[in-house]
Amino acid sequence: MRSSLQKSTGASASTSAASRPRRHFISYVALALGLAFFAASLTPSLIPRAWPLQGALAGLVMALGYMIGRFCVSLWRGMQFPEARGRRALWLHGLLVGAALALLVFCLAMAAHWQNSVRIRVGMDPEDGATVLGVLAIGLAIFAVLFLIGSGFQLAFDAVRVRLYRVMAPRAANLLGLVIVLGIVFVASRDWVLPSAIDFLDESYETAQDLFETAPPAPDDSFIAGGPGSLVDWAAMGQPGRNFVTGAPSADDIARFTGRPAQRPIRVYVGRSQDDDPHERARIALAELQRLGAFDRRILLVASPTGTGWLDPGAHDTLEFMQDGDVATVAVQYSFLQSPLALIFETTTGLEQASATMEEIYRYWRTLPEDSRPQLYMHGISLGAWSSMYSFNVFQMLDEPVAGALWTGPPFPSDIWRRTVAARNPGSPYVLPEVDQGEVARFSSQFVTPQEQGDAWGRIRIVFLQHASDPIVFFEPGSVFREPEWMREEPAPDVSPDLRFVPVVTQFQLALDMALSKALPAGYGHNYLAHEYIDAWVAISNPPDWSQEQTEALKAICNLGKDTGCKMP
Repeated sequence: MRSSLQKSTGASASTSAASRPRRHFISYVALALGLAFFAASLTPSLIPRAWPLQGALAGLVMALGYMIGRFCVSLWRGMQFPEARGRRALWLHGLLVGAALALLVFCLAMAAHWQNSVRIRVGMDPEDGATVLGVLAIGLAIFAVLFLIGSGFQLAFDAVRVRLYRVMAPRAANLLGLVIVLGIVFVASRDWVLPSAIDFLDESYETAQDLFETAPPAPDDSFIAGGPGSLVDWAAMGQPGRNFVTGAPSADDIARFTGRPAQRPIRVYVGRSQDDDPHERARIALAELQRLGAFDRRILLVASPTGTGWLDPGAHDTLEFMQDGDVATVAVQYSFLQSPLALIFETTTGLEQASATMEEIYRYWRTLPEDSRPQLYMHGISLGAWSSMYSFNVFQMLDEPVAGALWTGPPFPSDIWRRTVAARNPGSPYVLPEVDQGEVARFSSQFVTPQEQGDAWGRIRIVFLQHASDPIVFFEPGSVFREPEWMREEPAPDVSPDLRFVPVVTQFQLALDMALSKALPAGYGHNYLAHEYIDAWVAISNPPDWSQEQTEALKAICNLGKDTGCKMP
């Protein structure tokens, strides 16, 4: 009996010991993977990275690599596979960490060359490699902070599952404990951290737009949206809208350029703060167009702005110059956030607003006599390109389609863009596809114009304007474990030939590239130039009595800056 009791007690103690969490301060296998991730983060991507940002990226992916390594080690042990022990384990761990350190040293030595391979191709000055120690210091510091945060989660998980051991089997307790801790983190992030961050950002950008009491005085010109008799609230328009409606070239400037009589362009803009309902904002936009006589113009352009509400002057001034000012443009704001943030946090707002605006205007446009109504075009840049494409109702427009569309820097989720790229001719590059004979859709960049595919246009003309160095366009959500298709091709002139795919790391490099997409000189990344718009609009709108000499002359007066548009000397 005593022997049985001893065996029972021993078995109970053994079970209790087995149930206790095994704590390892650091895993050398996971550390080796983290160091390898650190090294891989130094390779180039689409946008050159300043050394503090490179250090932050390296620390983040090192922590991620370490976490993946710990998970794999835990899974290995959970499956009860054999483990190296004693001297053998010491040699194995030393070999892994040593190889990772050697890789890190090599990549640190190459880091400046890799970053300069991007900088030189986008017109930036090269930098020396004196910041390597700074990258290393920032990266290791961020890793240490994230390691401590991860250790805190581990302690919380251990505390929960140990208490659950009292009422259930260890395996069930481990699973339930993990679910509880992750659930708490998820709920706290969803209901507190994320909404607070979005509200802070939204309020910050809203304040920066000079709304209501901080708005400048309204114009006294009734021809300007927001002026006397206008249905648009000037104070609710925001700074991007006010700049847009007051920044059109004058009829005199256009006439001096073309040598022909010109009209004053019509521009209508409805701000996000005008009304909470996107359909009501769309109705106000239509009514303002009617008030200003927009449907008597040759061209009617429905434009969708970026997340902040900005519209690129280079896109609109150019069309107005080449069309003798006989253009009416309408845009409705849907957000205050920068496009990358609005793309993540306010995904549906732009889609809803663009659809409401297009539906309202298209429905009225169809009621007009076909021989006297304006040619209807669509345009959007960045997040506005996505929302504009979303509002392109194929079935509604089969009978009476729009005349064309120019979509600039289309974000990667854009369905029409993705389907058009997928339909490209065999052998044509992913970053600049050719579709059939170019009768309907063409792609252009700073290196290739739509005209290079000839004059064989069909009834509708669509141009996608994009840079191969634009991560807003070429970010790929599936690049965690799968190489993006464009990386398998010969790199474009503005993309580093040293760019390589690394699972997980490449995804985070491209995500950071999206945040930095406008940090490049004009003409690269997410910064599009007026002369690129000129070639696109000539191809799409087919301006009357237009020559190549006029194209070159218009390029000459259009400032290369992204905010100043086209001004006569």
